[in-house]
Amino acid sequence: MVMSDPSRRAPDLAHGRRPIAVVVCGAPGSGKSTVGALIAHGLSAALLDLDTATASLTAVISSLHGTRDLDDPELATLTRAARYEAITCLAVDNLAAGVSAVLVAPFTSERREPGAWERLERRMVDAGGKAEMVWLQISADDVVRRVEKRGAERDRAKLHREWTAGLDLDAPAVPHLAVDALLSPPVIADTVLASVTQEQWR
Repeated sequence: MVMSDPSRRAPDLAHGRRPIAVVVCGAPGSGKSTVGALIAHGLSAALLDLDTATASLTAVISSLHGTRDLDDPELATLTRAARYEAITCLAVDNLAAGVSAVLVAPFTSERREPGAWERLERRMVDAGGKAEMVWLQISADDVVRRVEKRGAERDRAKLHREWTAGLDLDAPAVPHLAVDALLSPPVIADTVLASVTQEQWR
């Protein structure tokens, strides 16, 4: 993974800046995990990736549920609230300790429903921080190309059905920073860092 130049890291949060929760969302293949890691590195923040943090437990639940498909809609409905609550609680704990956090997940409800985003944002503020949404903008054709290229086992089923028709590729209905997902990950990260570090002073 290419990391941002350490000399371009944001200044230490102890120097007057309040911690921030950067919510990185977008479609599969938009580069959320790669970009999220770069942003976390630049902010010296905790990296809270939904898949990394909850995949093992989700796999256990999927076996008990009788499915091997981690993207099974019924399984997703069963586990969604608990998975998101896990990374949200970790973000709250980090913010309360004065540490910024980068949350990486689709955040579909929070993108679409202002009430859901306001509830998440309020939890971050109550913990002493601030929340900013970053949306990686990408087209359906580019999603397919990216997913085919990464060749992950869990993506095979997606590419054998009209999967993209069900993707939510519209811009979030809540305040956000939109960035072209086709830019290089370091350029995206630098764009986000320039924006969110300004927000930390407000």
